[in-house]
Parts: sequence; structure tokens; C-alpha cells
Amino acid sequence: MKKEIITLTIAGNDSDGSAGMTADLHSFYARQVYGMGLLTAAVAGNTTGIYAQEVMPISFIQKQFDVLNDDFKIDAVKTGMLANKEVIACVTANLRKYDMGKIVLDPVIMTKHGDTLLDDDAYQAFLDDLMPLADIITPNFYEQQKLIGSKLASKDEIKRGAQKLQELGAKNVLMKGRHDDQTQTEVTDLLLAEDGKFYEFTKPYINTERINGTGDTLSAVIAAELAKGKSIMESVATAKDFTYEAIAHPIGVGTKYGPINHFAAQKDTE
Repeated sequence: MKKEIITLTIAGNDSDGSAGMTADLHSFYARQVYGMGLLTAAVAGNTTGIYAQEVMPISFIQKQFDVLNDDFKIDAVKTGMLANKEVIACVTANLRKYDMGKIVLDPVIMTKHGDTLLDDDAYQAFLDDLMPLADIITPNFYEQQKLIGSKLASKDEIKRGAQKLQELGAKNVLMKGRHDDQTQTEVTDLLLAEDGKFYEFTKPYINTERINGTGDTLSAVIAAELAKGKSIMESVATAKDFTYEAIAHPIGVGTKYGPINHFAAQKDTE
């Protein structure tokens, strides 16, 4: 019997299926790896907003780590919503304790619109304890500024920021491009690889409100491809193509900030 490739997401679940763990699992399925979900929080929301959330007890999060690693060989893991410093401490301890393959950190510190998602003590725990474990970190533009502690007004400043994050421990750094300026025509993600070289991944900008789950999807596809044994470059390139196709083909779900279309992405990047 063939052993399946297993990829784990450590994240919160969005009840409307657009983001968080659900988007990760959609992405794993589309990239033909077996996806598992370790639940850190649950969010009550729809395409108009988030209305409530509950963080899982640390004992429950720990039990998930133990039972999964007792039975499965996990090939790659990605993190999403970690909620607070206690959750971050638990996740960090278990990523050190168990070998779960490549580690992809999607910071989930700030939204793509610049709203803060972690308080200061949790942010510092992420920076000091979790980031040094990352094979790759995938911050959005606002998270980049938060992590670096300064504004990023040019490509050179973004490059220097990526180098700073690498100095803080992340092996590879993917600085995702902005997509909140309706006058822009392209979105360029900048990868600083472990060898110190920079690579650019550019796609046309699509002016749409249907982008829920974009960052989750990108990092999940990277994790899926790394689990298959692909290189960082190959994994990022596939993830960029996949996410672009998912945005470029809107899906009619919800009334406002809808999800991206994993169906189209699966079809166009098989």
C-alpha cells in the first residue's frame, strides 16, 4: 500500500470555509497531499466579517500534537492563527519535540488591510521563539513592517527587511507583495533564499474583494510542495501560480469579501 504524503496545518478554523484551516485543507487536497488539521481556535464569521472566536484549551492543543505524532509521519507543517503567547509556546515546544518535516510559518500577525491580530507579548514570542524554527516565513506587507519595525517604501528596503528576518532565524523569507492599491498593475513577491540570493515572482494585479484565504492558500501550497520533496523555489513558484489562478477566477460564495476559487486553481495548475 502506497504511503501518502501528509501535510499538517496548525491553525484556526473559519466557519464560512474561506480562510484559516479550511483554506489550507482545500489547498492540500488540490495539490494532492493528505491534509490534517490541528485546531488552535474557532472563528464564527462569514464574508461580511468575524463575529466571535474561541481559542482552544492548551491541553487540547497538546493532545492533538501527541496523538497525531503517535500515529503518523508528517512530511510538512504550516502554521496559521496562533491567537496568543500560550498557544505560541505550545506550538513552539512541539515543533522542537516532534519531527514533522519542513516548517512553513504564515505569521497571521496583521491582516492584509493592516489590522493587528496578535498582542505585543504574543508577537514577541513569535519573533523570539517560533521564527527561528521556520524553513520559510511568508509575511504580508503589513506583517513585514511589524516584524522589521520600520516602514518599507522601496524594493531595496524590502530586501533589507528580508535579510533582517533571515538574521532572526528564518531560513527562507517570502516577502509578499502589496495588493491594496487599485492603481497597481502587478503584484511581486520577493523571495530571499537560504543562500542569500533574491528571486522575484510577479503576476498581474486583480482588483477584487474576493481574496479571503489568499495568504493561507499560498503558504499551504508551499507546505504541500515541500512535503513532496520539491525545492523552495519550485514550491513558491507553484504556490504563486496556484494562488493567482484562484483569485483570477471569482467564485460566487457570500455577499462581500468572498473566498478565492480553489476549484479553478486546481484545474489550471495540475
